[in-house]
Amino acid sequence: MGYKGLIALLGIFTLFFSCRQPKEKTLIGISFETLQTEYWVASIDALKASCEENELDYLEAVANSDANRQFEQVNNFISRGVDGIVIAPKDAHTVIPIIKAANRAGIPIVVYNRLPALNKGTYTTIVADNYEITKKTVRYMGDLARTSGKKYKAMILIGDLGDTNAVMRRKGFNDAIREYSDVIELVAEVPTEWNQEKALAGVTNALQANPDIGFIFSSSDFLFPSVISALKNADKYYPIGHEKHIILGGFDGDAMAYKMLKSGHLDVTGVQNVYYECDLALRAIMGILEDKPLDRILIDPGFIIHQQNLEQMSTYMWGAGLNSTE
Repeated sequence: MGYKGLIALLGIFTLFFSCRQPKEKTLIGISFETLQTEYWVASIDALKASCEENELDYLEAVANSDANRQFEQVNNFISRGVDGIVIAPKDAHTVIPIIKAANRAGIPIVVYNRLPALNKGTYTTIVADNYEITKKTVRYMGDLARTSGKKYKAMILIGDLGDTNAVMRRKGFNDAIREYSDVIELVAEVPTEWNQEKALAGVTNALQANPDIGFIFSSSDFLFPSVISALKNADKYYPIGHEKHIILGGFDGDAMAYKMLKSGHLDVTGVQNVYYECDLALRAIMGILEDKPLDRILIDPGFIIHQQNLEQMSTYMWGAGLNSTE
Protein backbone atom coordinates (compact mmCIF):
# COMPACT_ATOMS: atom_id res chain seq x y z
CA MET A 1 0.00 0.00 0.00
CA GLY A 2 1.38 3.41 -0.95
CA TYR A 3 1.74 6.40 1.34
CA LYS A 4 -1.36 8.09 -0.06
CA GLY A 5 -3.41 4.89 0.39
CA LEU A 6 -2.29 4.59 4.01
CA ILE A 7 -3.27 8.19 4.71
CA ALA A 8 -6.71 7.59 3.15
CA LEU A 9 -7.22 4.45 5.24
CA LEU A 10 -6.24 6.25 8.43
CA GLY A 11 -8.71 8.95 7.52
CA ILE A 12 -11.51 6.41 7.25
CA PHE A 13 -10.67 4.96 10.69
CA THR A 14 -10.51 8.44 12.19
CA LEU A 15 -13.93 9.28 10.73
CA PHE A 16 -15.38 5.97 12.00
CA PHE A 17 -14.20 6.41 15.57
CA SER A 18 -15.05 10.11 15.75
CA CYS A 19 -18.64 9.32 14.67
CA ARG A 20 -19.16 6.69 17.38
CA GLN A 21 -20.81 8.05 20.50
CA PRO A 22 -19.01 6.98 23.68
CA LYS A 23 -21.26 5.17 26.15
CA GLU A 24 -21.23 7.51 29.12
CA LYS A 25 -23.68 5.54 31.27
CA THR A 26 -24.17 1.92 32.16
CA LEU A 27 -26.85 0.43 29.88
CA ILE A 28 -29.37 -2.04 31.33
CA GLY A 29 -31.67 -4.27 29.26
CA ILE A 30 -35.05 -4.83 30.94
CA SER A 31 -37.02 -7.76 29.54
CA PHE A 32 -40.50 -8.66 30.80
CA GLU A 33 -42.52 -11.62 29.59
CA THR A 34 -45.82 -9.84 30.21
CA LEU A 35 -47.45 -6.75 31.67
CA GLN A 36 -50.70 -8.63 32.24
CA THR A 37 -51.07 -7.75 35.90
CA GLU A 38 -50.55 -4.68 38.04
CA TYR A 39 -47.60 -6.38 39.70
CA TRP A 40 -45.63 -6.59 36.45
CA VAL A 41 -46.54 -3.03 35.47
CA ALA A 42 -45.50 -1.73 38.89
CA SER A 43 -42.26 -3.72 38.66
CA ILE A 44 -41.14 -2.46 35.26
CA ASP A 45 -42.07 1.10 36.22
CA ALA A 46 -40.06 0.77 39.44
CA LEU A 47 -37.06 -0.63 37.55
CA LYS A 48 -37.11 2.25 35.08
CA ALA A 49 -37.49 4.79 37.87
CA SER A 50 -34.59 3.22 39.76
CA CYS A 51 -32.44 3.35 36.61
CA GLU A 52 -33.18 7.03 36.21
CA GLU A 53 -32.53 7.71 39.88
CA ASN A 54 -29.14 5.99 39.63
CA GLU A 55 -28.31 7.63 36.28
CA LEU A 56 -28.40 4.38 34.33
CA ASP A 57 -29.59 4.12 30.74
CA TYR A 58 -31.99 1.32 29.85
CA LEU A 59 -33.65 -0.52 27.00
CA GLU A 60 -36.98 -2.23 27.60
CA ALA A 61 -38.89 -4.99 25.84
CA VAL A 62 -42.11 -6.89 26.58
CA ALA A 63 -42.64 -10.32 24.98
CA ASN A 64 -46.43 -10.56 25.40
CA SER A 65 -46.26 -14.14 26.74
CA ASP A 66 -44.10 -15.37 23.83
CA ALA A 67 -40.97 -17.14 25.10
CA ASN A 68 -39.34 -17.21 21.64
CA ARG A 69 -39.91 -13.51 21.23
CA GLN A 70 -38.36 -12.85 24.64
CA PHE A 71 -35.28 -14.84 23.62
CA GLU A 72 -34.97 -12.74 20.46
CA GLN A 73 -35.41 -9.51 22.43
CA VAL A 74 -32.62 -10.44 24.83
CA ASN A 75 -30.35 -11.33 21.89
CA ASN A 76 -31.08 -7.85 20.57
CA PHE A 77 -30.02 -6.39 23.92
CA ILE A 78 -26.77 -8.34 23.66
CA SER A 79 -26.09 -7.13 20.11
CA ARG A 80 -26.70 -3.55 21.24
CA GLY A 81 -24.04 -3.86 23.92
CA VAL A 82 -25.98 -3.71 27.17
CA ASP A 83 -23.90 -3.94 30.34
CA GLY A 84 -26.47 -5.99 32.26
CA ILE A 85 -29.86 -7.65 31.84
CA VAL A 86 -32.85 -7.85 34.18
CA ILE A 87 -35.37 -10.42 32.98
CA ALA A 88 -38.81 -11.44 34.24
CA PRO A 89 -39.19 -14.70 32.28
CA LYS A 90 -42.24 -16.60 31.16
CA ASP A 91 -41.37 -19.56 33.37
CA ALA A 92 -38.55 -21.44 35.06
CA HIS A 93 -37.59 -23.40 31.94
CA THR A 94 -37.65 -20.94 29.03
CA VAL A 95 -35.20 -18.65 30.83
CA ILE A 96 -32.40 -21.24 30.68
CA PRO A 97 -31.29 -20.58 27.05
CA ILE A 98 -31.52 -16.84 27.76
CA ILE A 99 -29.16 -17.21 30.73
CA LYS A 100 -26.77 -19.22 28.54
CA ALA A 101 -26.82 -16.52 25.83
CA ALA A 102 -26.00 -13.81 28.37
CA ASN A 103 -23.21 -15.96 29.84
CA ARG A 104 -21.67 -16.50 26.41
CA ALA A 105 -21.65 -12.75 25.87
CA GLY A 106 -20.16 -12.13 29.32
CA ILE A 107 -23.13 -9.98 30.37
CA PRO A 108 -24.46 -10.17 33.96
CA ILE A 109 -28.08 -11.33 34.12
CA VAL A 110 -30.55 -10.99 36.98
CA VAL A 111 -33.69 -13.13 36.89
CA TYR A 112 -36.54 -11.16 38.42
CA ASN A 113 -39.26 -12.84 40.50
CA ARG A 114 -38.86 -16.42 39.17
CA LEU A 115 -36.30 -19.07 40.05
CA PRO A 116 -34.78 -20.83 37.01
CA ALA A 117 -35.53 -24.56 36.90
CA LEU A 118 -31.94 -25.71 36.56
CA ASN A 119 -29.06 -24.75 38.80
CA LYS A 120 -26.73 -24.15 35.85
CA GLY A 121 -25.20 -21.09 34.33
CA THR A 122 -24.26 -17.84 36.01
CA TYR A 123 -27.09 -15.63 37.18
CA THR A 124 -28.60 -13.95 40.21
CA THR A 125 -32.27 -14.33 41.09
CA ILE A 126 -34.38 -11.78 42.96
CA VAL A 127 -37.41 -13.51 44.42
CA ALA A 128 -39.94 -13.01 47.18
CA ASP A 129 -40.00 -15.58 49.95
CA ASN A 130 -43.22 -17.06 48.57
CA TYR A 131 -43.29 -19.92 51.06
CA GLU A 132 -42.83 -17.87 54.24
CA ILE A 133 -45.03 -14.95 53.17
CA THR A 134 -47.86 -17.36 52.33
CA LYS A 135 -47.37 -19.29 55.54
CA LYS A 136 -47.57 -16.11 57.63
CA THR A 137 -50.67 -14.98 55.72
CA VAL A 138 -52.49 -18.28 56.20
CA ARG A 139 -51.46 -18.47 59.86
CA TYR A 140 -53.03 -15.06 60.38
CA MET A 141 -56.21 -16.34 58.74
CA GLY A 142 -56.05 -19.51 60.83
CA ASP A 143 -55.77 -17.50 64.04
CA LEU A 144 -58.89 -15.57 63.04
CA ALA A 145 -60.72 -18.85 62.48
CA ARG A 146 -59.60 -20.33 65.78
CA THR A 147 -60.43 -17.17 67.72
CA SER A 148 -63.96 -17.17 66.30
CA GLY A 149 -64.72 -20.50 67.94
CA LYS A 150 -66.24 -21.83 64.70
CA LYS A 151 -65.31 -24.64 62.32
CA TYR A 152 -64.41 -23.63 58.75
CA LYS A 153 -64.31 -25.28 55.35
CA ALA A 154 -61.52 -23.84 53.22
CA MET A 155 -60.67 -23.23 49.57
CA ILE A 156 -57.36 -22.34 47.90
CA LEU A 157 -56.93 -20.89 44.41
CA ILE A 158 -53.74 -22.42 43.00
CA GLY A 159 -51.61 -20.65 40.40
CA ASP A 160 -49.84 -22.09 37.39
CA LEU A 161 -47.77 -24.96 38.78
CA GLY A 162 -45.23 -24.42 36.00
CA ASP A 163 -44.38 -21.26 37.95
CA THR A 164 -42.11 -21.91 40.95
CA ASN A 165 -43.80 -19.05 42.79
CA ALA A 166 -47.17 -20.82 42.57
CA VAL A 167 -45.61 -24.08 43.79
CA MET A 168 -44.07 -22.44 46.85
CA ARG A 169 -47.26 -20.54 47.70
CA ARG A 170 -49.21 -23.79 47.58
CA LYS A 171 -46.65 -25.46 49.84
CA GLY A 172 -46.78 -22.54 52.28
CA PHE A 173 -50.57 -22.76 52.36
CA ASN A 174 -50.61 -26.52 52.93
CA ASP A 175 -48.00 -26.42 55.70
CA ALA A 176 -49.79 -23.59 57.49
CA ILE A 177 -53.31 -25.03 57.17
CA ARG A 178 -52.22 -28.31 58.81
CA GLU A 179 -51.59 -26.37 62.00
CA TYR A 180 -55.30 -25.53 62.17
CA SER A 181 -56.80 -28.94 61.43
CA ASP A 182 -58.87 -28.61 64.60
CA VAL A 183 -60.87 -25.74 63.09
CA ILE A 184 -60.23 -25.80 59.32
CA GLU A 185 -60.96 -28.49 56.75
CA LEU A 186 -59.63 -28.01 53.22
CA VAL A 187 -62.44 -29.01 50.85
CA ALA A 188 -61.55 -27.27 47.56
CA GLU A 189 -58.36 -26.72 45.55
CA VAL A 190 -59.09 -24.62 42.47
CA PRO A 191 -56.51 -24.76 39.65
CA THR A 192 -56.39 -21.41 37.85
CA GLU A 193 -53.18 -21.36 35.76
CA TRP A 194 -53.30 -17.62 36.55
CA ASN A 195 -56.41 -17.33 34.37
CA GLN A 196 -59.45 -15.28 35.45
CA GLU A 197 -62.01 -17.40 33.57
CA LYS A 198 -60.72 -20.63 35.07
CA ALA A 199 -60.66 -19.02 38.50
CA LEU A 200 -64.26 -17.80 38.20
CA ALA A 201 -65.52 -21.18 37.02
CA GLY A 202 -63.54 -23.03 39.68
CA VAL A 203 -64.64 -20.86 42.60
CA THR A 204 -68.26 -20.93 41.40
CA ASN A 205 -68.22 -24.73 41.21
CA ALA A 206 -66.53 -25.07 44.60
CA LEU A 207 -69.11 -22.84 46.26
CA GLN A 208 -71.93 -24.82 44.70
CA ALA A 209 -70.42 -28.11 45.88
CA ASN A 210 -69.58 -26.69 49.33
CA PRO A 211 -71.94 -23.80 50.05
CA ASP A 212 -70.65 -23.57 53.63
CA ILE A 213 -67.09 -22.62 52.63
CA GLY A 214 -66.02 -19.81 54.93
CA PHE A 215 -62.26 -19.52 54.36
CA ILE A 216 -60.59 -18.66 51.01
CA PHE A 217 -56.95 -18.06 50.11
CA SER A 218 -56.00 -16.82 46.64
CA SER A 219 -52.42 -17.43 45.48
CA SER A 220 -52.54 -14.02 43.81
CA ASP A 221 -54.52 -10.84 44.43
CA PHE A 222 -54.76 -10.68 40.64
CA LEU A 223 -57.53 -13.32 40.88
CA PHE A 224 -59.70 -11.38 43.33
CA PRO A 225 -62.07 -10.01 40.65
CA SER A 226 -63.09 -13.61 39.88
CA VAL A 227 -63.37 -14.46 43.57
CA ILE A 228 -65.53 -11.41 44.24
CA SER A 229 -67.80 -12.15 41.29
CA ALA A 230 -68.37 -15.74 42.44
CA LEU A 231 -68.95 -14.68 46.04
CA LYS A 232 -71.45 -12.00 45.05
CA ASN A 233 -73.35 -14.47 42.89
CA ALA A 234 -73.52 -16.79 45.90
CA ASP A 235 -74.52 -13.93 48.25
CA LYS A 236 -71.31 -14.38 50.26
CA TYR A 237 -69.35 -11.17 49.74
CA TYR A 238 -69.65 -9.20 52.98
CA PRO A 239 -67.25 -7.14 55.12
CA ILE A 240 -65.59 -8.21 58.34
CA GLY A 241 -68.10 -8.30 61.19
CA HIS A 242 -71.03 -9.41 59.04
CA GLU A 243 -72.38 -12.86 59.86
CA LYS A 244 -71.85 -13.96 56.23
CA HIS A 245 -68.26 -12.69 56.00
CA ILE A 246 -65.79 -15.21 54.60
CA ILE A 247 -62.24 -15.12 55.95
CA LEU A 248 -60.30 -13.99 52.90
CA GLY A 249 -56.57 -13.79 52.22
CA GLY A 250 -54.30 -13.30 49.24
CA PHE A 251 -50.78 -12.69 47.97
CA ASP A 252 -49.10 -9.82 46.08
CA GLY A 253 -50.30 -6.50 47.47
CA ASP A 254 -52.02 -5.00 44.43
CA ALA A 255 -54.48 -2.11 44.20
CA MET A 256 -57.52 -4.37 44.38
CA ALA A 257 -56.25 -5.92 47.61
CA TYR A 258 -55.66 -2.47 49.09
CA LYS A 259 -59.18 -1.38 48.18
CA MET A 260 -60.60 -4.56 49.73
CA LEU A 261 -58.60 -4.00 52.91
CA LYS A 262 -59.90 -0.43 53.12
CA SER A 263 -63.50 -1.56 52.63
CA GLY A 264 -63.12 -4.33 55.21
CA HIS A 265 -63.75 -7.24 52.83
CA LEU A 266 -60.19 -8.59 52.88
CA ASP A 267 -58.69 -9.87 56.12
CA VAL A 268 -55.03 -10.11 55.09
CA THR A 269 -52.68 -10.33 52.14
CA GLY A 270 -49.01 -11.13 51.75
CA VAL A 271 -47.05 -8.36 50.06
CA GLN A 272 -44.09 -8.57 47.73
CA ASN A 273 -42.00 -5.43 48.20
CA VAL A 274 -41.71 -4.34 44.57
CA TYR A 275 -39.55 -1.30 45.31
CA TYR A 276 -37.08 -3.33 47.36
CA GLU A 277 -36.92 -6.10 44.73
CA CYS A 278 -36.26 -3.69 41.85
CA ASP A 279 -33.61 -1.76 43.76
CA LEU A 280 -31.99 -5.08 44.71
CA ALA A 281 -31.96 -6.20 41.05
CA LEU A 282 -30.07 -3.12 39.89
CA ARG A 283 -27.69 -3.20 42.84
CA ALA A 284 -26.97 -6.83 41.93
CA ILE A 285 -26.07 -5.87 38.35
CA MET A 286 -23.77 -3.09 39.54
CA GLY A 287 -22.21 -5.39 42.13
CA ILE A 288 -21.41 -8.00 39.49
CA LEU A 289 -19.89 -5.35 37.21
CA GLU A 290 -17.68 -4.28 40.13
CA ASP A 291 -16.66 -7.92 40.81
CA LYS A 292 -18.29 -7.95 44.22
CA PRO A 293 -19.23 -11.38 45.68
CA LEU A 294 -22.95 -12.00 45.40
CA ASP A 295 -25.31 -14.76 46.44
CA ARG A 296 -27.08 -16.57 43.62
CA ILE A 297 -30.49 -16.01 45.23
CA LEU A 298 -31.44 -12.71 46.87
CA ILE A 299 -34.62 -12.87 48.93
CA ASP A 300 -37.35 -10.31 49.49
CA PRO A 301 -38.80 -11.26 52.91
CA GLY A 302 -41.98 -9.32 52.18
CA PHE A 303 -44.61 -8.75 54.85
CA ILE A 304 -48.28 -9.27 55.58
CA ILE A 305 -50.78 -6.45 55.79
CA HIS A 306 -54.12 -6.67 57.60
CA GLN A 307 -56.69 -4.58 59.40
CA GLN A 308 -54.53 -4.05 62.49
CA ASN A 309 -51.43 -2.72 60.68
CA LEU A 310 -53.02 -1.25 57.54
CA GLU A 311 -52.32 2.38 58.36
CA GLN A 312 -48.73 1.64 59.36
CA MET A 313 -47.77 -0.65 56.47
CA SER A 314 -49.75 0.76 53.53
CA THR A 315 -46.83 3.10 52.76
CA TYR A 316 -44.80 0.02 51.79
CA MET A 317 -47.60 -1.71 49.88
CA TRP A 318 -46.99 -1.02 46.19
CA GLY A 319 -50.69 -1.38 45.28
CA ALA A 320 -51.71 1.33 47.73
CA GLY A 321 -50.40 3.95 45.32
CA LEU A 322 -52.23 2.58 42.28
CA ASN A 323 -55.80 2.99 41.10
CA SER A 324 -57.83 -0.22 41.23
CA THR A 325 -59.01 -1.54 37.88
CA GLU A 326 -62.23 -2.86 39.40
